[in-house]
Amino acid sequence: MFVFSNFLLTIVKILELVLWGYFWIIIARAVISWVNPDPFNPIVRFLYRATEPVLRPIRHRLPTMAMGLDLSPMVVLLAIYILEGFLVASLRDLALSLR
Repeated sequence: MFVFSNFLLTIVKILELVLWGYFWIIIARAVISWVNPDPFNPIVRFLYRATEPVLRPIRHRLPTMAMGLDLSPMVVLLAIYILEGFLVASLRDLALSLR
């Protein structure tokens, strides 16, 4: 059973790394949106391609703010934080209980 526990712990660590990586990609996208970035810059294109499939559906469901404030990155960051606190912690506890 310890083999499955170690495997599950590895999956938990990978999931945690992916969530935190995407967290920082969302933050970078939000910071870049404050300036007028070059749309042909490869980094800007990567940030838009990596985040737009997640942000677009949320943006369409949120009410528009008066000053054009986009709150969809905050919603995604909150969702990542909840997943980190609930899903990752629950899987880690399950893996440790199997030892």
